[in-house]
Amino acid sequence: MTIELQNISKRFGALKANDSISLTVPPGCIQGILGENGAGKSTLMKIFSGFLRPDSGELRFDGKTVRIHSPDDAIRLGIGMLHQDPLDFPPFRVIDDFILGSPGGLIPDRRRALSDFNSLSARFGFNLSAEARVASLTVGERQQLEILRLLWLGAKVLILDEPTTGISQAQKEKLFATLRTLADQGMTVFFVSHKLKDVEALCGRAAVLRQGVLAGSMERPFDKAALVRMMFGKEVKLAAKSGVPPGKKVLTVKTGALDSIRLRIKDVNLEVRAGEVVGIAGMEGSGQDLFLRACGGLVEPSGGQFCLDETETPMNGKTYHDYMRQGVAYLPAARLEKGLISGLSLAEHFTLSVKPRGTFIDKKAAATLSKARIAAFNIKGRPDSPVESLSGGNQQRALLSLLPEKASLLLVEHPTRGLDIESTIYIWGKLRERCASGTAILFISSDLDEILRYSDKVLVFFAGKVTPLIAAESLNVQKLGELIGGMGWDAFKGNGDA
Repeated sequence: MTIELQNISKRFGALKANDSISLTVPPGCIQGILGENGAGKSTLMKIFSGFLRPDSGELRFDGKTVRIHSPDDAIRLGIGMLHQDPLDFPPFRVIDDFILGSPGGLIPDRRRALSDFNSLSARFGFNLSAEARVASLTVGERQQLEILRLLWLGAKVLILDEPTTGISQAQKEKLFATLRTLADQGMTVFFVSHKLKDVEALCGRAAVLRQGVLAGSMERPFDKAALVRMMFGKEVKLAAKSGVPPGKKVLTVKTGALDSIRLRIKDVNLEVRAGEVVGIAGMEGSGQDLFLRACGGLVEPSGGQFCLDETETPMNGKTYHDYMRQGVAYLPAARLEKGLISGLSLAEHFTLSVKPRGTFIDKKAAATLSKARIAAFNIKGRPDSPVESLSGGNQQRALLSLLPEKASLLLVEHPTRGLDIESTIYIWGKLRERCASGTAILFISSDLDEILRYSDKVLVFFAGKVTPLIAAESLNVQKLGELIGGMGWDAFKGNGDA
């Protein structure tokens, strides 16, 4: 099926999100859609999948105009979209969420659905329990669940919006292999991403959007420098790694132990010092998210001690607010669910993030603060913009802008999830400024290049096991990938700096 998007335009007030975009995609193609944050990629795909209606333009399948007024219309036509933030129901069990939207009346065939779920899970290599609660899944696992659900509903055209930002390298490789197989079978895949490396590895074609306009297209083999110029209108160079000399102790973990339904972590011993950046790597569900939350008082350890500052004061039994008062700040991966408040504007978020002065809100001061934060973090939005109206990358920048100015320890899940190259460099520049002022950073990332580029030390999790802190310069992508996959662990006999 040949797909044509003809002169698609969409405005949001004064903002022209899509401006007369035309694109033709042949069947069996993996079409990359590249662009910086706010370029209009997600808007275009939401129009195509029925979540938004265009102001003008039309969609054609094999030369015939089609009308898509809702996601239900889209799925009936075989179009399914995986959003940056998966659309699911956290209180549901995985199998119940999987069944949502399926035909068959009021009482679905659960036995058949469970069989199909297990079959698809095995095909992708996804380790999801059908009886688990969706709320217990990581962001990456929720993405996996949504992919399985769309395929089960009969999607023949699959739209993936930044699908690799929350999954491990091994899961990404399996996903790419599956997408290639589906394309070989005639399925069309739209792969929306800001990651040139992923587009190069997967896509046969790439279209680049910049400020709502189609800046250009290219077929394999790709000219990476030309694609970057299309995205940003200029060349973008990666920043050199600049270490900060470590200072006083900020976090000490002594024989730490953590328990969850799935696994047990024990005998974690480490010290993190002011100015250090520690990257935490591991497959989804290996325990790294549990550990990071324990470092911020969001999870109670089952053993050992979690201590802050040089006095090594045990924080076991303390709340997140106790940790916050000691200078610890936590930034979650789930932006809208856990970090931001839907319905509130950027200005309202900024106002809530600072200590109030008096009984009433100073609107003039709030406006000044909002403009300063938006400019400082290059957020594409206005003070009155609702946070849910922002692109995923701009939501992430907004989250980072809410972190307290003075913090001894930042705990960050996927700091550049959904960000383009330029924004990634900018954000890490901001985080490095924090390090220079004495802040230590622990961050989780599924991007191995990000782990190695920005970390001073690396902590690897595998099935509840934890390495000692490893100097980042002693690792490469292959060695780090092997550790994440469970290889090479015999070299670690105790916990301590490698």
